[in-house]
Amino acid sequence: MAEAHQKVLNEILNYIRPKQEDKKRLNDLTKRTLEIASEHMKKFGGDAILAGSITRDTWLPDKMEFDIFIIFPTSFSKKQLENFGLEIGKDIIQTLKGGYKIEYAEHPYVSGNVEGIRIDIVPCFKVKSTAKLKSAVDRTPLHVKYIEKNLRPPFSNEVRLLKKFCKANGMYGADAKTEGFSGYVCELLIINYGKFIDVLKSAVFWIPRKVIDIENYYSIEDHPKLRKKFKGQVLILIDPTDKKRNAGAAISSQNFFKFKKLAKGFLKKASGEFFFEKKYEPINENELVQNQLKRRTELILVNFNPPQVVPDILWPQLRKFAERLQSILEEVKYEFKVLRKDVYTNEKDLAVVLLEMEVSKLPMIQKRIGPEVFDMDDSERFIQKYKGQTITGPFVENNFWCVEINRTFLSAREKLIDSLNKSVDILKAKGIPNHIAEQIVKYFDVFSANEKIMRLIEKDRKFGIFLRKYFEKESLV
Repeated sequence: MAEAHQKVLNEILNYIRPKQEDKKRLNDLTKRTLEIASEHMKKFGGDAILAGSITRDTWLPDKMEFDIFIIFPTSFSKKQLENFGLEIGKDIIQTLKGGYKIEYAEHPYVSGNVEGIRIDIVPCFKVKSTAKLKSAVDRTPLHVKYIEKNLRPPFSNEVRLLKKFCKANGMYGADAKTEGFSGYVCELLIINYGKFIDVLKSAVFWIPRKVIDIENYYSIEDHPKLRKKFKGQVLILIDPTDKKRNAGAAISSQNFFKFKKLAKGFLKKASGEFFFEKKYEPINENELVQNQLKRRTELILVNFNPPQVVPDILWPQLRKFAERLQSILEEVKYEFKVLRKDVYTNEKDLAVVLLEMEVSKLPMIQKRIGPEVFDMDDSERFIQKYKGQTITGPFVENNFWCVEINRTFLSAREKLIDSLNKSVDILKAKGIPNHIAEQIVKYFDVFSANEKIMRLIEKDRKFGIFLRKYFEKESLV
């Protein structure tokens, strides 16, 4: 069995190890870029370092990119850091005869393209420890030093295998969209377990809130406190450069259990399929209809133009928006019921909240149950509240006052349209996330018609794949 696994892993490594010419091309450009950046930083009493997977030779061949961190003394203000950082970043890319754009994380930085290679020029402050952080990116140089010291060259390929395994299965990246395993987490797991196959063997036995503490900052007795401190985080991987931080905080429960399942699957039967992304076709109209007939539910889609904000803001707001729509529909006075929901955006011109309704249509009449007849004050308030509005009642059932009244909304779609057709201030007051509220007042559409759904699929093929995956939701056991 071990031989079969190693044979597959060797075949995958042959595929994912960068070619020598690509290595040389990347290394030559990093050297030139670093020289230019270092020369710039001399004027500010700062420094420049190479960062990212290239520094420890764990990069995958389809990721021709690297980061240069330009490090300013802490005497500089954040505003100075941003202004000088952008000025230097632009000049570096222009000197290399590339094109650039401004990207945004905690603060803006320059992302350039030179000879087909992406270069991010990121400003940060020079800190000796995480206790002195002035911004989140300040910890990256500390990460670089730790990984360079602790990840020995023979294990670079083990990291590559782990990255490729995660990437092929949609689990690579700590961004808000993916909620998966970052490159740094992959490197830490290899430092801790040694080999890719040993990470999988251990992962099979991981339980939610598993604690991994490479530097042994905490005793076993401390683990309950850590689980309380990092409540809701499914894998607790103590950052070796900052014992107060969980490096695995971004990993969702979905990806935690998916990783465990795939690890078990590969250990049971070695196959290269685990390292290559599955190909999906968009759902077609016949399949859409068949799924609806089988499930006997109603799909309601809320379609709008996504706000032009960075993905790490967009995706959490989309998910929060979906949660808010569900809670509006399920308020006691409306009684609609959402079976399941999901969100999609291409981050450019299409954003969709999908609500699959268990109860989407209701009868005209609604029964409201009030207080016990023995509660005289509440009984009087209940009777006065519905005075002149009832179809039947007030009457008593099992010692409780009851009335039957006409419903305001008979369908979930009506209710959604009414709730969203408000001013931006009212939408925000209702709990609709700010950036989304500002888009909703410009345009939104609420629909269930398959004809409209298919038009969206024609517009965006990936939306059709999203729908297929929604109906073909994978088992995690």
